[in-house]
Amino acid sequence: MATQTESRTQTQTQTRTLAGWHIELEFSERGGRTKAAALLRLRDGNEVRAHGHATRHPDDPTQQRVGEEVAAARALDDLARQLLAKAGGEIEETTHRHAYLAM
Repeated sequence: MATQTESRTQTQTQTRTLAGWHIELEFSERGGRTKAAALLRLRDGNEVRAHGHATRHPDDPTQQRVGEEVAAARALDDLARQLLAKAGGEIEETTHRHAYLAM
């Protein structure tokens, strides 16, 4: 008879990665404004593109990394919302019922 720890270990070793996604982020900066463009290529051949931006206040010190982080976070938020909408549409197409997916 397997103990609970052995059972958990067997389950963990049987877990495998089904898919891996890589998101490409590109940045551009002009003056105090940073833009981020995100691209996700899905296994079904579709691409999801998202954008984010950050604007530096004139009194703030120039810190390019901070602008990139804020713009990237906003682009990834946009990407997440698009993926939820896509998944919701696919659920509705299959079930013929409204899907309620929230962030």
